[in-house]
Amino acid sequence: MIELFAGIRASSLALVSDAGHNFTDALAIALAALGFRLQSKPADSVKTYGYHRAGVLTAFANALTLIGISLFIFYEAWQRFLHPQAVAEWTMLGVAAGGLVLNGAIMWGLHRDKDHDLNIRAAFMHMLGDAVSSIAIMIGAVAIHFTGLEIIDPVLSVLIGVLIIWTAWDIIQESLNVLLEGLPRGLELSEVCASMRRIDGVIEVHDVHIWSLGSNAHALSCHVLIEDMPPSESNAILQRVNELLRKFHIHHCTVQFEHTKCALSDTPCSIVATTHHHEHGH
Repeated sequence: MIELFAGIRASSLALVSDAGHNFTDALAIALAALGFRLQSKPADSVKTYGYHRAGVLTAFANALTLIGISLFIFYEAWQRFLHPQAVAEWTMLGVAAGGLVLNGAIMWGLHRDKDHDLNIRAAFMHMLGDAVSSIAIMIGAVAIHFTGLEIIDPVLSVLIGVLIIWTAWDIIQESLNVLLEGLPRGLELSEVCASMRRIDGVIEVHDVHIWSLGSNAHALSCHVLIEDMPPSESNAILQRVNELLRKFHIHHCTVQFEHTKCALSDTPCSIVATTHHHEHGH
């Protein structure tokens, strides 16, 4: 509110734009806290996988708010290009400096968890974008003072809008990939399959599906072809498969065994299915 009031008094669109961005930052932190709390809730008879995607949904909502703010900034900047206004550059400088200190402190508090949780990373990127915006406004205020070019203010606003979209785009892509059950970030399907085929006792692997339950919880289902053997013997293969998948940070696994006799037969035969489910703690 202070930045918004100062931006209006100083006739600085850059400050007003940054104030709007700050408002979404506050919303981002609130949503991040809510999402973090929800995704830590245990599974129940209805949400059998738990609430892992609550954090992903809040991250997606955060990114969409950033896009909306950016479109508003572009519109207002266009109006300023058509109708330039005088700007109080020293007010811009002082308020932006205060915003930089505040955003830097919040970023410091979030940086440890940003690489492990998409929801926290969304909030961190909000803060990073705001910190860079504050630096740009400070530089712009000094430039306006020495050059007298009022057009610098809407130009800064456009740059802030572009920065906001850039910080939001990666979050949108990753959250959509999780929601659409795409391959988790950092994994290669061919590499996982090749590693499984190298396991002693595994002949072939097919119908492999890998997806994310949330930011740091991955799941896999597949069919594994093995020699004809009783379940007591195939359990050793299953253990080796699960040990390998844990190296890929996949902790929810469903493995269905198929025997070579069934695979080569022209007539229907039974398939032994074995499942393993390991709940990964948070």
